[in-house]
Amino acid sequence: MAEELKGVPEEMLQRNDAEETSATEEVAALRDQLEAAKQEVLYAKAETQNVRRRLEKDIADARAYAATGFARDILSVSDNLARALDSVPAELREDEKLKGLLAGIEATAREIEKVFGLHGISRIAAVGLPLDPNQHQAMMEIPTNDAEPGTVVQEMQAGYMIKDRLLRPAMVGVAKKPD
Repeated sequence: MAEELKGVPEEMLQRNDAEETSATEEVAALRDQLEAAKQEVLYAKAETQNVRRRLEKDIADARAYAATGFARDILSVSDNLARALDSVPAELREDEKLKGLLAGIEATAREIEKVFGLHGISRIAAVGLPLDPNQHQAMMEIPTNDAEPGTVVQEMQAGYMIKDRLLRPAMVGVAKKPD
């Protein structure tokens, strides 16, 4: 190859070397730009996937917990039905004139509980369990030797969960050692 280049002026050889070096540098720069563009595309794809997952979770949560406001409101209706049933004395429960009315109120209470179950609304267990501040709201302490201190011994108002979220805490009385 050196013999082929004997008659070529030195200036031209240097120019070709410079052009080759310049072309090599351009190719390297283009490769770097291509790598950077590939990285940006990967980051954009990952971000798009993250946004899609977040939206899917938000949509699932919206579906699962859409009834939360309504459920909180209807809990007072359920409480009032339970109070109405609890307030009827035993002797009136046997009265033929009231049996139909009581059966209707009991059926309505059962239907509300069924609908709660269909929508993932469940009653929180309280009496006999240790106080759980995530589910119970202690309203008073009750001196007793019948239960360990910190144990729920009375439920003033039932608490409810909607799926895995607290809808309303149970209002409870907690055992304490007598003075």
